[in-house]
Amino acid sequence: MTRVFLILVAGLMSFVAACAPAPDGNTSAGQVYRIRNADKVQLRMLDSVNALRQAAGTQQVQLNAQLTAAAATHSRDMSVQNRPWHFGSDGSSPLDRVARAGFVGDVIGETISETYESELQTLTAWMEDPSTRAVILDPKAANMGFSWFQEPNGKIWWTLIMGS
Repeated sequence: MTRVFLILVAGLMSFVAACAPAPDGNTSAGQVYRIRNADKVQLRMLDSVNALRQAAGTQQVQLNAQLTAAAATHSRDMSVQNRPWHFGSDGSSPLDRVARAGFVGDVIGETISETYESELQTLTAWMEDPSTRAVILDPKAANMGFSWFQEPNGKIWWTLIMGS
């Protein structure tokens, strides 16, 4: 199982390295990484998360509209606050935001990031941290919300929420 995971991560890294910007947000051609085709970004993330979950022996998750709405709200709010953290500018927690969005299941956890990197680079970083890896691979998860907000300067605020 570990071998499958390592092969998957190596493949993702090869793909990302070929098309991703440098850490300062610029590509080798001086271009800022810009999110286009938002539906494809979400599907790439869902497919990647499910491949990692399969390699870990856990069930696949599906995109959930309410969790995605809560993730989108939080990504924009982190940009307004100019800090990556799990509390909203109104003091809300992930549980509060998910309830407001109408999700009725249990919240497994929320992963966030402030970066100039692509969604696959961000997922790779999340998988390297034991706490965010545990959220992504939690066997109780059945639903996923995923969204982002990109500032004009190219900075991206990513939010992924897992729920039962």
